[in-house]
Amino acid sequence: MAEAYIVEAVRTPVGRRGGGLSAVHPADLGAHVLTALMERSGADPAAVEDVVFGCLDTVGPQAGDIARTCWLAAGLPEEVPGVTVDRQCGSSQQALHFAAQGVLSGTQDLVVAGGVQNMSQVPIAFATRQAAEPLGLTEGPFAGSEGWRARYGDRPVNQFLGAEEIARKWGITREAMEEFAFRSHRRAIRAIDEGRFDRETVAYGDVTHDEGPRRDTSPQKMAGLQPLVEGGRLTAALSSQISDGASAMLIASERAVREHGLTPRARVHHLSVRGEDPIRMLSAPIPATAYALKKSGMTLDVIDLVEINEAFASVVLAWLKETGTDPEKVNVNGGAIALGHPLGATGTRLMTTLLHELERTGGRYGLQTMCEGGGQANVTIVERL
Repeated sequence: MAEAYIVEAVRTPVGRRGGGLSAVHPADLGAHVLTALMERSGADPAAVEDVVFGCLDTVGPQAGDIARTCWLAAGLPEEVPGVTVDRQCGSSQQALHFAAQGVLSGTQDLVVAGGVQNMSQVPIAFATRQAAEPLGLTEGPFAGSEGWRARYGDRPVNQFLGAEEIARKWGITREAMEEFAFRSHRRAIRAIDEGRFDRETVAYGDVTHDEGPRRDTSPQKMAGLQPLVEGGRLTAALSSQISDGASAMLIASERAVREHGLTPRARVHHLSVRGEDPIRMLSAPIPATAYALKKSGMTLDVIDLVEINEAFASVVLAWLKETGTDPEKVNVNGGAIALGHPLGATGTRLMTTLLHELERTGGRYGLQTMCEGGGQANVTIVERL
């Protein structure tokens, strides 16, 4: 049976909105990690068969197939193509899936997967608004679809409402979410101070560390914030941060490992993606995890570390309630509430952190999942070698 190996994985520090990476062209952010990826792996860039990058809101500096632009901006060989993927927040996790599937199918041997997003320059959902306004549309991509209305009515599709519905459905209090968010910051700060991220990050100029974690935050400060939705439980402190960044991984076949003298660091053990209610939207990691475990014949007991994206605190806490997973092996170095969520880059950012933490701790299996627009969730299970 064919195998797909992770040879190398790198990321930029995650910059705050308006922070140290905010003025950097997205192509240059992506080029930065691609350059580091090829240098660290020792692979011949001309042997890469495709560059698959995740990115949302592909307008302005992120338009025109940003995967291809990043590769060329890095000065890498022109004969290597690129393609940009949009599965919302899971875009670069899906890029990893496509890269691994190309290798597992035997049609490719060496593929780059990654993602980039500069949310300071291109705000979230900017592309949707830009496309809708000239047409007189104000309700997003679903407006005017008779089929959508027949199936889902006129219920608003809104991530904040989805996160609130999850908190209500699973009985998650604001206090529990604030405790979780505070822990995310403390874990991220500990990881930075202990140098846990040093091997996986490539500094960009003066930006040497993730800018999101707040050393001065406290449960008391969080308690004073106003809800995002009137009468709701969630606040900005319980949500992922708007951020800038890029990440990339090199995926190789056994043949590529042998022919290029590469050193595989992990094996892709399982790949899947599932969907559920697109209105609630953010709870799909729960059924997606159950599906992945059934398909792979595994249980969460054998999973050493989990990375689940902290889009909102309620998303992770609902997943923990449903799965019964030990919180001490979930997002051990903090998550997007503290570290930020550069949408198109987060998937491979999470996997990069997961790989390095498995290596640091000596764990064998790691599972990654994340909620995605449209009520979807990818699940990836890797085995450290």
